[in-house]
Amino acid sequence: MALEITPVTTVIGAEVRGVDLRDDLDAVTVGAIRQALLDHLVLFFRDQELDDDAHLAFALKFGPLSISPLATKYQDSPAITVLDQVAPKGEGADEWHSDNTFMANPPLGSILRCVQLPSVGGDTCFASMYAAYEALSPHLRQLVDGLTAVHDITKSLRRAIRDGHTTLDLAETQAKLPPVEHPVARVHEETGRKALFVNRNSTTHLVGLTERENEALLPFLLEHARSPEFQCRLHWEPGTVAFWDNRSMQHYAVADYAERRVMRRVTVDQSS
Repeated sequence: MALEITPVTTVIGAEVRGVDLRDDLDAVTVGAIRQALLDHLVLFFRDQELDDDAHLAFALKFGPLSISPLATKYQDSPAITVLDQVAPKGEGADEWHSDNTFMANPPLGSILRCVQLPSVGGDTCFASMYAAYEALSPHLRQLVDGLTAVHDITKSLRRAIRDGHTTLDLAETQAKLPPVEHPVARVHEETGRKALFVNRNSTTHLVGLTERENEALLPFLLEHARSPEFQCRLHWEPGTVAFWDNRSMQHYAVADYAERRVMRRVTVDQSS
């Protein structure tokens, strides 16, 4: 069966059919999936029966693994982050964000599979940060092109500790991962397109602006990224796998459930 790629919206998202992710995929198929990821920013694979080994093997087709510093207490391998929630409201995933932008070299992307779903709810939304950047006026694009922003692990880690999802020590982790700066308009390494690269979970302030200027501009950029025109929404089903490009989009886990939801995520690093 040939690979079948069906766009979900005009700006972001595609369903991919005709592939079993457990297979030893050849270079042509891997190349086609990678190009689809660059074109659509997030890919949805249905009816997949992955275990951890197959999940890791598929991820390794696209680059080395990126080990998240935000390990949860549920995981038994540093390479597979386990997200296990029952009362997700306010726990951080229900904010628009890119994964691990508090790292000096944020990951290429993430591959998420569902293990256990609530009877209703628990969708994930995705938004194109290419579209967010391109929707800014030329004058504002010119301004953000020259700006950098500070990203910090503290907010996310404090929440994880507060909600009992991790046993990491705050001070020790902060010492290992000091705040870093990234461009506000990040140039994608493979496509050359610019994407808005600030998010609520990690971005603390814009460098070189006064406090008052930060109070005006940073909230505007964060709110701007939430426009429905930039988005698509994934309804999870058993066997669904999502693969997204962390460099060009943000995601939001809808906190509309009160039953257990368990997801397993493998993160892919940039190739050296």
